[in-house]
Amino acid sequence: MSNLAVCASSTADPVDALIKSIRIPPRPSLLCDLQRELGADEPDPLAIGRIIGRDVGMSGALLKLANSSFYGGKRQAKSVDQAIILLGINQVAALMTGLLARQAIGADNAALASFWDLSTRRAQAMVMLARRLRIGAPDVAHTFGLFCDTGVPLLMARFPDYAATFAEAARDPLRALTALEDERHSTNHAAIGCLLARNWGLSTEVSWAILHHQDYAVLEDTATDDGVRSLVALSLLAESAIQQYQGMPGSLEWDKGGARACRYLGLSSGETADLLDELHDCFHGEH
Repeated sequence: MSNLAVCASSTADPVDALIKSIRIPPRPSLLCDLQRELGADEPDPLAIGRIIGRDVGMSGALLKLANSSFYGGKRQAKSVDQAIILLGINQVAALMTGLLARQAIGADNAALASFWDLSTRRAQAMVMLARRLRIGAPDVAHTFGLFCDTGVPLLMARFPDYAATFAEAARDPLRALTALEDERHSTNHAAIGCLLARNWGLSTEVSWAILHHQDYAVLEDTATDDGVRSLVALSLLAESAIQQYQGMPGSLEWDKGGARACRYLGLSSGETADLLDELHDCFHGEH
C-alpha cells in the first residue's frame, strides 16, 4: 500500500486497524489555543504571550531556543513577549509546537533524546536554509524539519522490532527508506508522521511534505506543490550537513536524492558546498 493510501485510508480494513493501534498523541490544549489565536484575522501578540506564559517550563525552553544563534540575532529576548517581538508570532508558534511535540511524544530515554537532538538540529538547519535561499517561510521549514520523522518513535512504541527495521532500512543504498518499513510493518514513519501532523492541525503543506519526504521522485513531479518540493529538497541539504557534522563520510539519503534537490533549488556544486560549510559552522557555534 502506498504512503498516500496509508495516510488517507478510513475504511475498515486490516491496515486501518493497524493504524488505529498506533498511539497518535492528541493535540495539546495549549497548541489548540495558540492555533485559534493565530487563525484570527488579527492575531494578538499579547494574547499569544499569555497563552505561552501559562506553562513556565515551556516559556523557559522557548526563550532558550529563541536566543540560539539559529533563531535569535544579536539582541537577546528576556521574556516571551520580547521573543515574539524579535522573532515574530509565526516563528514563536513554530518553536512552541516543537516543544509540545517533544513533551507529548516523550524524551525519557537515550534513544528518544538522541532522536530529538537530531530533529532539533534538522529544524535549525532548515530555518537557516529557508532564509539564505529565500524559499518558503522559515517557520514552516522549522515545523517540517522537526516533525518529518516523528513517526519513528511512534512506531518504535508499537513494534518491538521496529528500531532494527529502521536501522537496516537506513543502510540501504538504493531503496527508499520507507520500503522495508512497509514490507515488515504494513506502514512507515512518513505515513504515521503525516497522520500526527494532520491530527495536530499543522498545515497541509507540512503534512504532505512529511508524507513524501523519503520519496525523492517528488522533486521532479511538477504536479506536486512547490512548497512541498521545497521542504523535501531543503531537508536533504540539512541531512547532508548533519551527517558531515557528525563525522560521517557521506549520506546515503544525499546519494539518493541530493542531485535532484540541487537541480530543484538551482544550486551549483560550489553553492551547495558553501551552504553545507555554513551549516557545519553554525552547528559548532551552538556548543
